[in-house]
Amino acid sequence: MEENKARRVVDVLRERGTDADLARVGVYQFGVSVRLPDGREATWDSDDTAALEAQVMRNGVLVGYVPAIDGSDDYTEDQIIDTILRTDYDKPIASQRRTTPPPAPSLPQKGGLFRRFMDGFRYR
Repeated sequence: MEENKARRVVDVLRERGTDADLARVGVYQFGVSVRLPDGREATWDSDDTAALEAQVMRNGVLVGYVPAIDGSDDYTEDQIIDTILRTDYDKPIASQRRTTPPPAPSLPQKGGLFRRFMDGFRYR
């Protein structure tokens, strides 16, 4: 996923109450990391493939995954956000809920006042 796109997705997820962060998994390799309530972490689209998929980790060990979603290589940011919000991580092979859960109270944007300084003014 492109860095600025991942940032925008993270910002909207945080506005909807999802504990998301920008995942930096390699040189110019970005994704969206979602912290789950039970200590697991889902990292979305960090492997530079066109399709949207995720790995679910706990303490550095793979405990589940979201298989590549058909047709997701052409998803808009809104569709990516909806897919992440609708994912049910309860089983090792995650599935999609039919409806999006209601939003939780919004979380503050990561980086706060010095966000642009920390990232070197690379985005608007």
